Amino acid sequence: MSTPVIVQLRCRPGTTYEVAEAIIRREIHSELYSTSGDYDLIMKLYIPKDEDVGKYINAHLLDIPNIDRSLTTLTFKAF
Repeated sequence: MSTPVIVQLRCRPGTTYEVAEAIIRREIHSELYSTSGDYDLIMKLYIPKDEDVGKYINAHLLDIPNIDRSLTTLTFKAF
């Protein structure tokens, strides 16, 4: 199994549910939540081992309309 990646998304005002529905239709996430604070959505996804993280996120996620900003956090197995 590949390592999980956490992506936070800031959506244009009034479009959070529309963006979430687009993500759900693509079936690329493991978990997806609405959040408070600087970002509107947070998701956990697994990038296939043979894929570049940045290219994968750009090709499969960030082409969804109404995403203004993203923050990607890589995780590492430490324990």
